[in-house]
Amino acid sequence: MTAAADGRTLSRTILLAYGLPGLPLAAVLLPLFVYLPTFYAETLGLGFAVVGSLLLIARLTDVVTDPLVGALSDRFGWPLGRRRSWMILGVPLLLLAAHRLFLPPPDAGGGYLLLWTVLIYLGATLVQLPYSAWGAEISGDYNQRSRISAAREGFVVVGTLLAAGLPALLGSGPQEAMAVIGWVLICVLPIAVGLAVAVVPEGPQHRQRPLAWRQGWPVLYRNRPFRRLLGAYFLNSIANGLPATLFLLYVNHVLESESWSGFLLLVYFACGVAAIPLWLKASAQWGKHRAWIAAMLLATAVFALVPLLGPGDHWWFLAICVVTGIALGADLTLPASMQADVVDLDTLKSGRTRTGIFFALWGIATKLALALAVGIAFPLLEIAGFRAEAPTQTPAALLALALLYSLVPAAFKLGAIALFAGYPITASRQQRIRRLIAARNAKAEGGALP
Repeated sequence: MTAAADGRTLSRTILLAYGLPGLPLAAVLLPLFVYLPTFYAETLGLGFAVVGSLLLIARLTDVVTDPLVGALSDRFGWPLGRRRSWMILGVPLLLLAAHRLFLPPPDAGGGYLLLWTVLIYLGATLVQLPYSAWGAEISGDYNQRSRISAAREGFVVVGTLLAAGLPALLGSGPQEAMAVIGWVLICVLPIAVGLAVAVVPEGPQHRQRPLAWRQGWPVLYRNRPFRRLLGAYFLNSIANGLPATLFLLYVNHVLESESWSGFLLLVYFACGVAAIPLWLKASAQWGKHRAWIAAMLLATAVFALVPLLGPGDHWWFLAICVVTGIALGADLTLPASMQADVVDLDTLKSGRTRTGIFFALWGIATKLALALAVGIAFPLLEIAGFRAEAPTQTPAALLALALLYSLVPAAFKLGAIALFAGYPITASRQQRIRRLIAARNAKAEGGALP
């Protein structure tokens, strides 16, 4: 076995096969935050307040579906395993919902948007949640987990790059790009998931009885590193969601550089991919939590410069995209790796492997943060007088847009840093936790430690 639970180095084949589904998943999810809100609000005429409210309502369904899917994938699995079987189940629903949402009829209204958004979120949960939990279980090693999350998130960024750059490649607008993505996914996503299922083993499974909810939740709540990581992750996700939601509006209306939007997105995500090896080295030397804090501080400092820009300052904004893209590499890689470490502490205290539940809660935090970014930003823009149909915007509306794009996210990142300072799970502590878990499993199954 090439494996990983014992800390041995994973082969590149395993890493590539595991990471590959991240590419089509990113390609289907990026339009939900970048293209779709503006398209339904402007092109289909639903309005920013209505679209923001509907997307927030759709996200609230994840509060129910994520813990349910997480618990089911922890407890039940068909012959292919607990994680892989649920991923296969979710692929058809995700593809159907993406096709309907990205290729809507001309008369699509609010009910249509709400229905298919709820279904695409459910399909994404069925695929993504077991997929993330699977990655946390492949290896128990502190640094190998960073390689696993880097492999997945590297493909995620490549998929994001392709989806973000598609309008420029096609020479068309977001509507045509969403249509192409909807069709391409039908071919690519099943192949990527199929290869991962065929090549990558599930993590080692140990005999265990399900833990009753009334017993499990107190143990989870008392996991202080989990609470601290979840809170910081939530605040940082809001900070990342606001600029993602407002990027096109900011470039088009504040910089007045609409033709640059595709290129700027490409540079931003390309720098994120290129910076992943840098953050892996930094995390190995400083620890994951210190490297992540450094990245958030870097992004916060650069975001503070954005309100100084105005029409035609696309070259200055390009430099900002480079630096914030470098910081993105840490956001993509390190939190997911630390999530797996926090699960180990719960496994030690509860005696059960509940990776699915943990990733469900992180999924809820991520999704609610991104939905709040839309639900907060669009209504506030309307209050400030921003009108999509207006040929020009008022200075107050443009200022509100710039602040929501930059300083508000910077404030959320500072909150995440304050909450996360002093995070206690270091490499040495994580290794000690893994040794205790291995000893207990060996004793429970009548085996002996190697």
